[in-house]
Amino acid sequence: ELQQGCQSRTPSYLYFGRWLIEGSPYVVLIDVGFTAWSLDRWKSELWENCGIGVPWFDREANDAVLFGFLTAWLLGEYAAQCEEPPHILAHFHEWLAGLGLVLCRQRQLPVATIFTTHATLLGRYLCAGSVDFYNNLHKFNVDKEAGDRQIYHRYCLERAAAHCAHVFTTVSHITAIEAEHLLKRKPDVVTPNGLNVKKFSASHEFQNLHAHSKARIQEFIRGHFYGHLDFNLDKSVFLFIAGRYEFSNKGADVFLEALARLNYLLRVNHSEVTVIAFFIMPARTNNFNIETLKGQAVRKQLWDTAQTVKEKFGKKLYESLLVGQLPDVSKMLDKEDFTMMKRAIFSAQRQCLPPICTHNMLDDSSDPILNCLRRIGLFNSSSDRVKVIFHPEFLSSTSPLLPMDYEEFVRGCHLGVFPSYYEPWGYTPAECTVMGIPSVSTNLSGFGCFMEEHIADPSAYGVYILDRRYRSVDESCSQLTSFLLQFCQQSRRQRIIQRNRTERLSDLLDWRYLGRYYISARHMALAKAFPESYYYEPQDPSSGFRYPRPASVPPSPALSRHSSPHHSDDNDDDDERYNEDLEAEKDRLNIRQPHSPQYRDKSGLPDAIPVSDGDGTPASSASTPSSVSSPAGSVSSEK
Repeated sequence: ELQQGCQSRTPSYLYFGRWLIEGSPYVVLIDVGFTAWSLDRWKSELWENCGIGVPWFDREANDAVLFGFLTAWLLGEYAAQCEEPPHILAHFHEWLAGLGLVLCRQRQLPVATIFTTHATLLGRYLCAGSVDFYNNLHKFNVDKEAGDRQIYHRYCLERAAAHCAHVFTTVSHITAIEAEHLLKRKPDVVTPNGLNVKKFSASHEFQNLHAHSKARIQEFIRGHFYGHLDFNLDKSVFLFIAGRYEFSNKGADVFLEALARLNYLLRVNHSEVTVIAFFIMPARTNNFNIETLKGQAVRKQLWDTAQTVKEKFGKKLYESLLVGQLPDVSKMLDKEDFTMMKRAIFSAQRQCLPPICTHNMLDDSSDPILNCLRRIGLFNSSSDRVKVIFHPEFLSSTSPLLPMDYEEFVRGCHLGVFPSYYEPWGYTPAECTVMGIPSVSTNLSGFGCFMEEHIADPSAYGVYILDRRYRSVDESCSQLTSFLLQFCQQSRRQRIIQRNRTERLSDLLDWRYLGRYYISARHMALAKAFPESYYYEPQDPSSGFRYPRPASVPPSPALSRHSSPHHSDDNDDDDERYNEDLEAEKDRLNIRQPHSPQYRDKSGLPDAIPVSDGDGTPASSASTPSSVSSPAGSVSSEK
C-alpha cells in the first residue's frame, strides 16, 4: 500500500524486497534518477530553509540532495499512513544520507534520528594534505579549511546532520575527538564496527587453511622470482598492507621505511629469514607486467617438465620391481630426459632482477610507492633479505597472476601491517584478527584504540599497536622495525601459538558483542524524541571487560603440536610448557555474557525496537547483551 501510495504522488520508483545477505532483512531502494527534474526546486528549498547551497557541478552532492528529500518524504508518507501515532527510528550514515535527517527535523516528523559519521569529510582531506592533524585539531578554522578545499557545501550538510540528530555517534573514540573539534558536537555514543564472525569462522580448521593458502602464495613467489629464487621459502615471512591507495593516510610511507631498516638488520645479522612484503593497493594501470606473466608461465613449464619426467621414472621403476630387480638408477633417465631438464633449467635463467610491480603503471615516474622504493634501494636483489611485490589491483580468484580472493590471501600471510595515520576504524586489521592472522595497527586507528582498551597486552595476542600519536615519524618507524624484527625472530611453533591466541579474539569483534552500542544509541534516541513514552538510563555499554595478559609471554612451544599442520624443526622447541586448553579457559572466563539493562516505556513494559540498520548491524531484541562485569579480580589472579 505504501509503495502504491508513494508512486501515485511522485514519479520516483521504490523497490521493496529483501537484502541477499544472512538474515535477509527488508530493503527499500530508491531510484533517485527519476526525480532529477526536481533537483533545482529542492536545492532552492534547501537554501531557503537551511541556508545551504549546493553547486551544480558536484554530482555526488546533487545525488545526496535527491536522496535526502526522497528519504524524508518516504518517512513522512509512512508516518501519515499509520493508524496510531508511530514511534519511528531512523539511522543515517554519513553526510550523503544526512540531508534526510535534517529534513525530518525541519518538517517535525515523528522520527527519532541517529547520525553516524564513519570519518569526517574535513578530517580525511586535511590528513591527505600532510598536516599535523591531531596536534592542531583545536586550531583549525573549519570554515576556511573546507572552503579552501571546495567542500564547504558538503561540510555544511555533514555538520547540519550531526547537530540536528537526536543522537550523534562515531565509530571510535579517536574519531569522536575529531568530530568534536571539526563538527562542533561531542558524540553521544561510540558505535564500533563489528564483523559477522560466523562468515570468517573456521573453528579448528584455520591453521590448515593458513597452510593451504600459504602454499598457493608460495607458488606465485616461485614464478615471480624465477632465476633469483636463492632463498628458502620455508623460512620466509609474508607481510602485507591493503586498502585504498592513500600513501600517507594508510601508512605506506612508514611501512616502506621500516622495511628498509629491517632489511639492513637482517643482512648485518646474517639472518636466514626472508621477508616478502605485498602492497595490495589499486592504482592506474594499463596491463599486466610481461615479466610477471612470463614468470608464471616459466613456473608452469617447469612443473609440467617435472611431472613428465616423474611419470617416466615411475613407470620404469614399476617395471623393474615387477620382475623382482632393483632398478639401475643410471638407466632410469635417458638422454631425452636430460635434454628436457636442461632446456627447462635454461629457460629459468634471468638476467634482470625480479619485477617489483606486477602491472604496467600509467604514471610510473610519479607513483609514491615506486619512488619511495627507488629512494630506499629495495629492488629485489639477491642480497636483499626484504623483497617487495606491489600488486596495484584488488585481488581476484580469476586473476592469471595471483588467483586468490582477498580472504584466502590474508589467511596465507603471516602478518598484516596497517600503520595508518588516519583510520577512523580499520576493517583490515579486524578481518586479520577474526581469521587468526596477527596484525600491526596504530593508536590513531579506531581498531587499535579499541584493542588497547580491551586487551591488557595486545602484542601477546598478535595485535601490535604502533604509537603514531605521541611519537615522531622517525620514532614510529623505529618502533615498527622493532615489531617486524621481533616477529621475524619467532619460530614456526611460536607463530602457530600466536595465531591461536589471535583467533580467540574473534568474539570481541562480533556484532553479538558490539551490537549493544547501537542498541544503546537507539534507546537514547527514542527517549529524546518521545520523552512521554520512553526513558533512558545512561549506562556505559562497555564497562568492565578487559582481556588479561596470557599465561605464557612471550609465546613458546610445547604441547600445542597437535594444532600444527607441519612439524617444526627440533631447534624450534623450548622447555617451557604451554597449555592451550588452560589459556582458552582463562579467556572464556574473562569474557562473560553481559546482562542487558531494561529500557522501558512509560507503561512499564520492556521496549523492543523492530527497526534494523540497512548496513547489516543487528536490531535490538529482548536477549540483547549489554554491559559486562569487571574482571579486575581475574586480571590480578592472572598476574
